[in-house]
Amino acid sequence: MCLGIPGKIVETFQRDQLPMAKVEFGGIIKDICLAYTPEAQPGQYVLVHVGFAINQIDEAEAEEVFRYIEEIEAMGAPGGPEASEAAERGGGGETG
Repeated sequence: MCLGIPGKIVETFQRDQLPMAKVEFGGIIKDICLAYTPEAQPGQYVLVHVGFAINQIDEAEAEEVFRYIEEIEAMGAPGGPEASEAAERGGGGETG
């Protein structure tokens, strides 16, 4: 199984004769290889796995994945929301 994360292409360029892109992931920009998706252009979304864009996706599909990620984050740390809140306050989330 592979985990692919959607990102938005900010710009494209060449490096060592390979198509590359600067891709944004929630405010973080990384250099990504476009060898498998050389037709991808700035403004489009790609699914990225270990530094390679493995598929081009549309904005609606990217937004759907972003919603799933937000839902997972909302679940919090192991132990439920109370444990997450306790961890943020500096406690271990354990009751004694």
